[in-house]
Amino acid sequence: MPSRTFADRTHAGRELARVLAGRGLDDPVILALPRGGVPVALEIARVLLAPVDLVLVRKIGVPGHREVAAAAVVDGGDAEIVYNTDVMRSARLSGADIEIEAEAELAEIERRREVYLGARGRERLEGRTLVVVDDGIATGATMRAALAALKRKRPSRLIVAVPIAAPDVVALLCKTVDEVVCLEAPDPFYAVGEHYCDFHQVTDAEVMEALAEAAEFVRPMVEGR
Repeated sequence: MPSRTFADRTHAGRELARVLAGRGLDDPVILALPRGGVPVALEIARVLLAPVDLVLVRKIGVPGHREVAAAAVVDGGDAEIVYNTDVMRSARLSGADIEIEAEAELAEIERRREVYLGARGRERLEGRTLVVVDDGIATGATMRAALAALKRKRPSRLIVAVPIAAPDVVALLCKTVDEVVCLEAPDPFYAVGEHYCDFHQVTDAEVMEALAEAAEFVRPMVEGR
């Protein structure tokens, strides 16, 4: 049996927010991995009165074996490519090969950002506390790619906040960021969804609604500065 169960992503986000509220985070930005990370991030942003932005990650697979990631394109402010050099070497892929494949993925990232955020500008990330949020982490591949790109933005602090994650992934992430806030890291770990009563697939409409709500409750604070 799972050691802890969340009613849904909103409940998980509130639990994370309770922990993060006591950290005294300086100038935070909540960065969600869509789609599942967005409703979690909304609840954290609501408590911290922090803006929400997205980190969009698209995997670049090995030709003929697309499930094997040779690189990833990450949009966390400005789009960047994170290379998996070991896989590239074994698959005999050059940087130029990856850049060609990345063009299509970059177009898809821009399409999704347009759908989710419309004309909203990107949050400034340099020198700020970045809290990267997802609804859970199993293998950590997407999260690691996101973090590698975000480190290049030179944040003052980089924090991962998730309700549930595999313990080996938590141990790995602890070595690469300033802090990992994880409410549950059960051993053995089977699946993120086992720790939610409601783990439905988040829709684009839900993402857009959550982002619009986040923009509304942050706006009065920004206008009052």
